Amino acid sequence: MGCGDACPFFFGRTYLDWKLEDPAGWGVEAVCPIRDGIEQGVRGLLTGLGVGPAA
Repeated sequence: MGCGDACPFFFGRTYLDWKLEDPAGWGVEAVCPIRDGIEQGVRGLLTGLGVGPAA
């Protein structure tokens, strides 16, 4: 979901670039695995940052 070389870069920061296919024109069944992959990535990121579920 990154913007590649077009994004500014700041030293000392961690950047994640999740490769995603463009689902334009796809049906819901084809898009669901992409959505699920994004969810897994976000949950993993939050876990890595030590952020738990809201109370």
